[in-house]
Amino acid sequence: MRALILGGAGFVGLHLADRLVADGHTVTIVDDFSRGRDDERIGALRAHPGVDVRSADLTSARAWAELPPGYDQIYLLAAVVGVRNVEADPARVIRVNTLTALHLLDWVQPGERIFFSSTSEVYAGGVDAGIVPVPTAEDVPVMVADVTSPRFAYAISKLLGEAAFIHGAAAKGCTAVVGRFHNVYGPRMGTDHVIPEMALRALSGEDPFRVWGADQYRAFCHVDDAVEAVLRLMARPEVTGEVVHIGDDTAETNIADLAHLVLDLAGVSPTIERLPAPPGSVTRRRPDLGKLRRLTGFEPTVPLADGVRRTFEWYRDRLDATGSLPRQPAPLASPAR
Repeated sequence: MRALILGGAGFVGLHLADRLVADGHTVTIVDDFSRGRDDERIGALRAHPGVDVRSADLTSARAWAELPPGYDQIYLLAAVVGVRNVEADPARVIRVNTLTALHLLDWVQPGERIFFSSTSEVYAGGVDAGIVPVPTAEDVPVMVADVTSPRFAYAISKLLGEAAFIHGAAAKGCTAVVGRFHNVYGPRMGTDHVIPEMALRALSGEDPFRVWGADQYRAFCHVDDAVEAVLRLMARPEVTGEVVHIGDDTAETNIADLAHLVLDLAGVSPTIERLPAPPGSVTRRRPDLGKLRRLTGFEPTVPLADGVRRTFEWYRDRLDATGSLPRQPAPLASPAR
């Protein structure tokens, strides 16, 4: 099978690429490396005879014209993500995420199969408004609490993408499935996510140890489980035009308890300083995976304690002598990630 991963140097994209290569497939990775790392993991894939790694700005029509056609499966993971990035430049979020999706729809060939990565943020406003239950299924109303808030630019861009691929793929004679990721974590995910961010501060000896939104709850999903769910969805052609939640609904974790788990791994016992959650941060998040189970038989397999330990150890092992992670390389092209 020939697979194309757009945003394949990023967090989920790299883990997906590793899995597809291990399963014997030919993989093309496209990324602009504005956020995805061009590191030893990408280097190992670049050296593999079945892998083609390309640097390209996916907001540019020229990049698509230069991309060879003919794939069995296409995974669109390229996007501007991360709360800090979104709030710093919401216009870029809208532009990059929307243009990348629409260019793909113009470029895709009849018969190809697409996975579009979406997010639980598309319905998050409804949770805090009290109209969306937790655990949350796919059939709840989507809701953006405030279209003027920079934070919600990401959710808006992903909601447009959902509609674009549900309706546009069918019009092009393709099949598409939308996967809404819920708090996926693991090694090599950058430093903005709560788990690596806590890990790095714990390793630095921060005291008091700051915990924002300590009273909030999340259901965390290890990246290996998320990749397994994506591959199961893509392996079933009958799953077409569907929106499916991807995550781990077996446990809902309090953020203060998560902090204690990370601190125990670091072997430190600082004073905990509880701080307000960032504006717009949903109080609870936990997917209902009933639909994913019915369609694929998927079950999460990585317990939180094991996944957090593996993630913590990855970041700890990569700290340099100054206590910082090695710097990421400068972007190789205009932002598309």
